[in-house]
Amino acid sequence: MEALRWMIASDIHGSALYCRKLLDRYAAEKADRLLLLGDLLYHGPRNDLPEAYAPKEVIGLLNERKREILCVRGNCEAEVDQMVLAFPVLADYALLALGRRTVFATHGHVNNTEHLPPLKDGDILLHGHTHVPACEDHGTYLYMNPGSVAIPKEGTPRGYMMLEGTRFTWKTLEGEVYREFNLG
Repeated sequence: MEALRWMIASDIHGSALYCRKLLDRYAAEKADRLLLLGDLLYHGPRNDLPEAYAPKEVIGLLNERKREILCVRGNCEAEVDQMVLAFPVLADYALLALGRRTVFATHGHVNNTEHLPPLKDGDILLHGHTHVPACEDHGTYLYMNPGSVAIPKEGTPRGYMMLEGTRFTWKTLEGEVYREFNLG
């Protein structure tokens, strides 16, 4: 059985420009599913407006792919967002089976490396929120972060992650690989 190709992204923050670029990469990657780690439409009070801020356009772009998206709630999501988005956006986390490991996918504002969810040895904590890509071995668990699509921080690129089988790959929005990690 062939492994699913997952694209994992976070923190679009209402940028139609970078949402389009992400979805163009989604098509180019021939990904099977898009896992969004929250903060889809709004920029929040701590961030400047992203380039091409147009939440209504982002709604349309994402709704076109509603059957391919799995999403968790970010700290900038509100109940009203569910009224305009055609896929569930209010779950605090999602659990994904990856062989014998569990991937705990969340936004990162509640569960993170300082406030761990229930993880077994070898599990993966996957979240956005910081806008900084990460791949860290914390001894009993791995922490991974795709960074931000629209508002990267600490000089990191706008980007996303791909997961195929047991291989995680971090890429820029231009598709350039800048980090890889294989669980196998």
